[in-house]
Amino acid sequence: MLPGSAARPSLNPGAFILLLLRPHICTHESHYSQCHQGLRPVIGLEAGKQAHGIAFTSGLDSDYCVGASLVNMYEKCDEIRVAHKLFDRLPQRDVVSWSALLSAYARKGRVDVTMKLFNEMTDFGVEPNIVTGNGVISGFNHNRDYNEAVVMLQRMHPEGYHPDDTTFSSVLSAVGDLKELKIGVQLHCCLIKQGLGQKRYVRSAQVDMYGKCACTLELTRAFDEIDEKDIGACNAVTTGLSRNGLIYNALKAFEQYRDQGTELKVVTWSSIIAGCTQNGRDIQALQLFERDAECRAKAKLCNNTLLVTSMWNYCGKAAQRFALGTGIADDFYFGSALIDMNAKCGRIHMSRLCFDKMPTKNLVCWSAIMGGYAMHGKTKEAKGIFDLMQRAGHKPDLISFCSKMEHYASMVNLLGHAGKLEQAYALINQMPFGTDACVWGALLGSCRLINNVRLGEIAAKKLFELEPENPGNYVLLSNIYASKAMWSEVNVVRDIMISRGLKKNPACSWIEVKNKVHMLLAGDKSHGEMPPILDKLNELSVEMKKAGYRPETDFVLQDVEEQMLGEHSEKLAVALGLLNTPPGTPLQVIKNLRICHDCHAFMKFISRIGGREIFVRDTN
Repeated sequence: MLPGSAARPSLNPGAFILLLLRPHICTHESHYSQCHQGLRPVIGLEAGKQAHGIAFTSGLDSDYCVGASLVNMYEKCDEIRVAHKLFDRLPQRDVVSWSALLSAYARKGRVDVTMKLFNEMTDFGVEPNIVTGNGVISGFNHNRDYNEAVVMLQRMHPEGYHPDDTTFSSVLSAVGDLKELKIGVQLHCCLIKQGLGQKRYVRSAQVDMYGKCACTLELTRAFDEIDEKDIGACNAVTTGLSRNGLIYNALKAFEQYRDQGTELKVVTWSSIIAGCTQNGRDIQALQLFERDAECRAKAKLCNNTLLVTSMWNYCGKAAQRFALGTGIADDFYFGSALIDMNAKCGRIHMSRLCFDKMPTKNLVCWSAIMGGYAMHGKTKEAKGIFDLMQRAGHKPDLISFCSKMEHYASMVNLLGHAGKLEQAYALINQMPFGTDACVWGALLGSCRLINNVRLGEIAAKKLFELEPENPGNYVLLSNIYASKAMWSEVNVVRDIMISRGLKKNPACSWIEVKNKVHMLLAGDKSHGEMPPILDKLNELSVEMKKAGYRPETDFVLQDVEEQMLGEHSEKLAVALGLLNTPPGTPLQVIKNLRICHDCHAFMKFISRIGGREIFVRDTN
């Protein structure tokens, strides 16, 4: 060696492979949320595969560190089958590799495989730790397997694993979705004993849990006990209060945070706007949306696609104008939300126009227009879109199309409207993961249209388990029984509702006339224009009877309110629109409950007689 020269460090081949793999693992992690929205980090995965090829040809894949890194890379890139095969070939498996594989399967909803691997882990002499438990619990929670998340905590706690703040955050969220208040209270006591009550994520999850369990008093107390209230706590308390009808309190808390100069995030604005619309304060929701847009403009902040998209369903027209004015309407996800909003507002032709004008389309866009046609019962159009999608080279796969719960519900709804209830039921039974109320609700609604008692009872039974406090499901089943004159069964359902303290939600409809939104209640006489509205309905009734209209009373449930067919809220709304708009103007009505057959027939007659397009969107 020459004087003054330094020895050149030699790089171990295995270390070189690890260096190759590391950036591609990180690349995926930076796009992890996108991967679960249907986007895959293809560049990172392909580069990782190349590194795998180098390791294989050089024989370095048998090295434990290299092999473990390869397993980690494939897991994070959602290639769980490849990761599992490589995991089985590892010369040794430590708690880190076991935990990563368990977490990956839990996130995929593979409960059976996860629990099997968990048992194998202990059989191999590898003791699970708190990281293992947190990974599995978080994975189950991510996939809505809430019961399994709680069971995992119950299984690990007696074995000496003390839950930390991450554990409590995940389990409290799951308990809230399960509405298991007793377990939530026990967890609250436990985290106080362990001194975790003031941890940032725990306190927000605690408030959120009480909100989901409809315990507003405990929610407020838990919130007041927080020493330093951050934006997470603000989101939790506003969402919890508005979810339970206390929108005034939620708005007050929101304004207090805003006045204190707290930096409000996208989710904060979205949650308070959602709360306003869910509690009938649509005008305030629109005002909040416009206030946020003004604030962003003054601060010269970039227009946030996520912000506008998250508020889309609540402030449709304003959001549409905002999107067109700021040039983000061509964004894949915003364009899809635009298609979805127009379909939900009854403007399926506008949905198709937006779809056709998009310069480029991805699978989400195709799914949105297909779901819109399914929502409107347009079977042929939905099938046509499906064929066009395939010819355009977009093939729906399990991850980006069929695995989404809402798409299964759309398919069930589509088959139901086509009268293919047995196929719809078979599709539900073939789903690769657990079902939710959305899917069973689509089947029950279709059974109500076709008057199928057998499948209606099956769907209703599932819904009674999933959402026992939703009166709409009981009413739908009653309507099916009533259509078959099964009055004893109707009485049984109504007795169940009474025993559980459930009441049918009052029917109301909304219509916009001259830039003002009017709300009309069934049988309500308080609206200022009610006398001319009723006169208009009587006038229409005479004309419709001459045209062959006869009231459909198959769904009358021996109920005074239901027998007032002429005063159903959607009829009142249409009459108001006819009185206050020029001839030929389309009318758009939104109703909070399912529209009855008589009102459906009424709308068709009025549309034909008056030469009007009438759009009525109900709860389904």
